Amino acid sequence: MSKPIIAQGVVHEVPDDLRKALVSNPDVLEKWNDLTPLARNEWICWTTIVKKAETRKGHIKRLGEELLEGKRRPCCWPGCPHRRLSAKKWFKKSV
Repeated sequence: MSKPIIAQGVVHEVPDDLRKALVSNPDVLEKWNDLTPLARNEWICWTTIVKKAETRKGHIKRLGEELLEGKRRPCCWPGCPHRRLSAKKWFKKSV
């Protein structure tokens, strides 16, 4: 069996926990790979920028649900502060 292809973001790479979630659901993986690199980057950053493990798990779960609903970017997200300097103002010193 071949290893599934998981497309990356622009600044961020797909972390292991997100990779496992994507591989576990072929429909979500298909939607993921159909996103633009910038959109994937936003999802990765939105998932990984949180401080608590339970919040991160919730974001990964929600990412899968929202991709299946047809959403292509995280809702109410000012953007990746690692890529867009203007987005840094929305985050505390964690970035």
